[in-house]
Amino acid sequence: MFNIVEKRRWYYTFSGIVLLICIGFMVASVAQIGQPFRLSIDFQGGAIYEFQFDEAGATEDSIRGVFESFGESNPIIQQLGDEEDYRWSVRVNFAEDQSSQEILNALEELAQLEEENESVEQVSPTIGQEVTRAALFAVAAASVVITGFIVIAFRKVPNALRYGLCAIAAMTHDVLVVLGAAALLGFVLGWEVDALFLTAVLTVVGFSVQDSIVVFDRIRENIPKHIGEPYETIVNRSIWETIHRSLATQLNAFFIMIAILLFGGDSIKQFIGVLFIGLLSGTYSSIFVA
Repeated sequence: MFNIVEKRRWYYTFSGIVLLICIGFMVASVAQIGQPFRLSIDFQGGAIYEFQFDEAGATEDSIRGVFESFGESNPIIQQLGDEEDYRWSVRVNFAEDQSSQEILNALEELAQLEEENESVEQVSPTIGQEVTRAALFAVAAASVVITGFIVIAFRKVPNALRYGLCAIAAMTHDVLVVLGAAALLGFVLGWEVDALFLTAVLTVVGFSVQDSIVVFDRIRENIPKHIGEPYETIVNRSIWETIHRSLATQLNAFFIMIAILLFGGDSIKQFIGVLFIGLLSGTYSSIFVA
């Protein structure tokens, strides 16, 4: 039986390198845009205008001019789809009392807008701040509850607190990987962190802790069965006895997520992509880190 635990320092070194790279991506993002990753209006507040023209006639510069005339000095403008679709997305940080209809009227002067393809999504800065606080509180509360649960469930095992702390360490590992991936994908694909991203992070936290607890529970069962054996041997046996369950469960999820990434709609691809990276990290961390 291959001794996984014996080579744990190699895994810790690999994880350390990965985490440093992820932190590096976030630092680079801060240097470029002032944030560790691109935040959507869910967290910052503002508005996103999506519209489509019936015909050519509007350029990025002319659209920018319209929004600048309403006081927005740095609108983020992106063309959607193919050039002949004439679809655009503009993100701004307007005050709450700004009239979106006046802006759409001004855009219509550039070229005829398709009424069915106009949408405006607005979130006030106050709501954005509340979402940010709720996100931080959710992760902190999850960490406390997880630690408490493991300490109670493993109270008859020596050093029960260590199991809780190790589960939190593995969970933190996975969250940092997801955040680093978000920073990288923000550079490469322009992906933004939104409320759905928070859902993906909390899902990753749940899967990560669940996998760790499965291994820990088998360790708890094997300790009284193999009295006198070194603890390292018991842990290694427990990992091998549970690894097939972890891999089988995660592989099923991976195949489904890959199918969604390849054939699903654009609106869910970012969520699934983040979830895929997080679950991949969670599978690794529960076996080789926790």
